[in-house]
This record gives sequence, C-alpha cells and structure tokens, in this order.
Amino acid sequence: MAKATQRQIVATIEPSDGSTAPNFNNGQYFTTVSGGEISAAVEKVYDGGKIHPEVLCAPSEIGDITVSRFATDDIEDYSDLQALRQLVGRAYYDISVFTLDCDLQVPGSERSYAKCLLVGLTEPDGDASSGAPATLSMTFSVSSVGQGT
Repeated sequence: MAKATQRQIVATIEPSDGSTAPNFNNGQYFTTVSGGEISAAVEKVYDGGKIHPEVLCAPSEIGDITVSRFATDDIEDYSDLQALRQLVGRAYYDISVFTLDCDLQVPGSERSYAKCLLVGLTEPDGDASSGAPATLSMTFSVSSVGQGT
C-alpha cells in the first residue's frame, strides 16, 4: 500500500446552508490544511488512600482549521475577499478535507466539518522583489465533525 503525501491532502469550503458568504471553491482546492485535532480535557481524582486515580473526562473539542491556497489575479477573488472582510466572525462554511490520488478523490478519505465559523482571514502578502506565489488563508472555529450541527 502506497503512503499518502501531504500534497495529496486538500480541502474545499462551501457556504453553509442559508449563508450569503462568498463561495471560494471556483474549481480550486485549498492546498494547505492544518488543524482539526480532537482532544478532551481530563481530570484525575485521587480518592483518599488510592494509588491510581479515577479519570473524569470533559467533552471533546476540535481545534481550529486553517486552509490556504494560492491567490489568483481573478477579479472574483478580489471581490470575494472584499465581501469576506466584513463577514469574519459571522460567516459559516462547511469544510471537506480529503485525499487525492491518480483517480482523483480516494473513497472514504473525507473528513467533514459542518457550520464552521470564519474567525480569521489572512490576505495575500506582497513583496515586489519576490516571484513566490501569494497565498490567502482562512481560519475556522469548528463545532462538530461530520454532517449536521
């Protein structure tokens, strides 16, 4: 079985149902995906005289997800960014993260996050002496894994 490389893992975002937020898919994937780790806080309770604690667990939490892609000089990107500036902290998106192979999407590799709140927008940086591609990034606060709320 072949190993997956980081370049095979991509994401798409779509406005959640009822949202008027701009759609940034435009046939492009977000080629950098980070975050989405799931963890739960625990509390260890030592009853008097016991050597081993009883472990009490809090509900799990999902870390923020950041997606990035190369910016284009397409006028739609610029108008979408202008609209999105006003929606940070108010726009909800559904995020899908999946693995690609030669046949496109690998079945069963998808991770879905529904109704993620846009909490950060990093617009492309400029550098007149650089030929490196400019990137735009969005950070989302996640409430649940899978479909639904």
